[in-house]
Order: sequence, then structure tokens, then C-alpha cells
Amino acid sequence: MSTLAPAREIRFHAMGTEVTVITAGQAPAGTMGRVRDLFAGREEILSRFRPDSELSRLNRRAGRATQVGPLLFAAIEAALRAAAATGGAFDPTLGRQMAANGYDRSFGLPERVTVLGMPPAGPGGGWRDISVDHVARMVTLPVGIAVDLGGIAKGMAVDAAARLMDDDGVEAGLVSAGGDMRVAGYGGEDWQVGLTDTPGPRQITLSEGALATSSSARRTWMQAGVRRHHLLDPRTGEPAASGLRSVSVAACTCEQAEVAAKAAFVLGPSRGAAFVESLRLAALLTPNVGPPIAVGSWPVEPAA
Repeated sequence: MSTLAPAREIRFHAMGTEVTVITAGQAPAGTMGRVRDLFAGREEILSRFRPDSELSRLNRRAGRATQVGPLLFAAIEAALRAAAATGGAFDPTLGRQMAANGYDRSFGLPERVTVLGMPPAGPGGGWRDISVDHVARMVTLPVGIAVDLGGIAKGMAVDAAARLMDDDGVEAGLVSAGGDMRVAGYGGEDWQVGLTDTPGPRQITLSEGALATSSSARRTWMQAGVRRHHLLDPRTGEPAASGLRSVSVAACTCEQAEVAAKAAFVLGPSRGAAFVESLRLAALLTPNVGPPIAVGSWPVEPAA
């Protein structure tokens, strides 16, 4: 039973999703406002939907060496490391493919309308040809490639917000952005987290670290009469048809959990579970058909 003071909570929209920040116990009055500003600042730099963002300007300069700011450079470096570590199952260069599949505007807009079909953009893999100069902070994208930092940028923002709360001396806190979350603070609070994309009611306790979920049920739309989702398979450039409905991964950071969840979703039930197990992480993979697959130390519900 928690002995901390009642929780305080704010909700706001940023980076294409709803962000929830909760604190309990001791917390400076300005912390939540600083977290909101952190997300807003990152959206201004890393969103592919904002034509004035630094990422959009970089995408428009594909084929030319471009100096970028430290935040965008760090995000691109992290995305390239993730792509290499997953053998390309996580691919940050699917911006054109996302647009071709109809994901050409933020889900934060008031309405999303059915879009007409577009010619397929083809498979990904362009991340292998991105050139980076670490000294001058220069990035050169191949012609025809558009970077989409999406989930990893969101995970990095959640991690940065949790660090901000730690630095402010928050006793207990939780940051959640579209279901990707991380615990903050020194108070050792247990947070009860519900999973909505698995069969039946499921709830786990998150006392430290982070949790991220990739699901084909959350962001869907119709394109030329075909239902689409935002988790693309880099091998085809089309929405992944891996046999999974969702993957939830627990890790030390939200960035790591986000990458692992997305890669496992693309890889499918068997290969995805093996991949997460190789990282020594805990996960729950929910197939379209059949029972969920628990990996590592993920809690297993007793049979009915």
C-alpha cells in the first residue's frame, strides 16, 4: 500500500499522441510544465508531419550533406544503432513508405479522412546508406529516402522526461506517451498498468524501468478500401502481416523497449519471441490467433 501523497496528473497532446504525466509524493510545482515544454520542443524538431521541423528540412535535402542540431543528430544516431542491432527489422527510413500507405498526417489532427491509393513505395533498407559526420554533425540522406523517427523519438522523449523528473527530485512519477511509459522518482512507487490490446483484462505492476507496446489495433485507417496500420515491414514497405496483434516489452529505457517491441512485431510470434529473449527482456506477444506468448520474466496468468 502506498503511503505517498495523492497523485497529481496532467494530460496533453504532443508528438501525435496523448501524453500523461503523474506525480505522487514530493514534486516541485514547475515539473509538469517543464515536461510539457520538453515534449513540445522535441516535436518541433523531430516531427515528420510538421513542414517547419528540422527533420522535415533534412528530408527535403536528401542527397546533400546537411548540418543538424544535437537533438536530431542524437536521434538519428540512436535510430541507426537500433536498425543495425535488429538486422533492419526496425527501420527509420520508411517515411516515403508511410506516406504511400496513407500515414501522411498526424493522428493528432481533428479528423482523419480516407485517402486514395498511391503507388507502393517499395521496401526499406535505406538506413544502410545514410552518411553521418560525428565531428561536424553532418547527415547525408540518400536521394529518395525520408527519415521517420516516430516511435523511437517518442521513447527518447519519455526517457528524457523521466530524467527531468528525477533531476527535479520528484518522489514518484510516471510518464506515458501513447502507452509507452517510464517510471521516475526515488520513492519506489508501484504503478498498476493496464494492457488494452491483449485478450481479456490484463494488468501488470511497473515499479521501475519502462514499458512499450506496438499494436496494429491502435493506429489504423482505410486506404482505397483496404484497412492499413502504421507498423510497416521494411522487407515490403507494407503494413506488417506477421501474425501478431500486439507486442509489449519491458526494459530499462523506453527507447530500448520501443525498438524491441517494434522489431518483434515485424518478426512475428516465433522469431519475435526469440529476438526479445536474446536481449534478456520481458515481453508479451499477442498473436492474431492463439494464446499470448510470455517471454522472460513477464508474469504469466494462471490458467482458468
